[in-house]
Amino acid sequence: MSVAPHGIWALVPVKAFAAAKQRLAGTLSAPARVALFRCMLEDVLGALAASTRLAGVAVVTRDPQAQDIARAHAALVIGETGTDGDHVGAVTEAVAVLAARAVAGVLVLPADVPGITAAEIDTILSRHGPAPAVTLVPSRDHRGTNAIVCSPPQLLRFRYGEDSFRRHLDEARAAGVQPCVLELDGAGLDIDTSADLAEFAGRPSRTRSRAWLVRAGLAAGDGDAARDCTGGKIG
Repeated sequence: MSVAPHGIWALVPVKAFAAAKQRLAGTLSAPARVALFRCMLEDVLGALAASTRLAGVAVVTRDPQAQDIARAHAALVIGETGTDGDHVGAVTEAVAVLAARAVAGVLVLPADVPGITAAEIDTILSRHGPAPAVTLVPSRDHRGTNAIVCSPPQLLRFRYGEDSFRRHLDEARAAGVQPCVLELDGAGLDIDTSADLAEFAGRPSRTRSRAWLVRAGLAAGDGDAARDCTGGKIG
């Protein structure tokens, strides 16, 4: 990944680690949820760093651990100043910061899609058209938006929560843009529920997140060594 002020930048919003993945409380303890979320963030930032088409990566968060991880991956840290847990506000605030840097566009990507690859990221960006343009990657149930590219960066309002994919489609069309929609296996699987976790665990990969699941006894080993979030060997 090159780092330049212009071009398309990735933006990863990260909530406080202690509040992450509450819907997995029936499957994982609080410390385990934090550990897994850390691994997922590392996987996403690693894929972004390996992209050949991004101009830079930014993370918006108020969590000190997340800020340290972002800096370790050479990402720009944007401090979240709004209400805690306001996902839309955090993204909108950070996009404004990047727009002030004259970036051409933004790729907003959540921290909980550990199966995303650099190749998928490059596919998203290669399919993204000239401005004004919007590219969307829906979640596997087509209710959420797992990746969104906007150029210019403030072309539309960001809509998260229930049925955000349909709302982003509507926002793009209201702005006079026919969005490009891509179905991608890795980017399309965000880990919110125990069913999502089981689906991800069943997909062999060399991600830190799956390595953690193998170590925790929640996924079968695939015979390949992998590294966990702290750099230790697993498998």
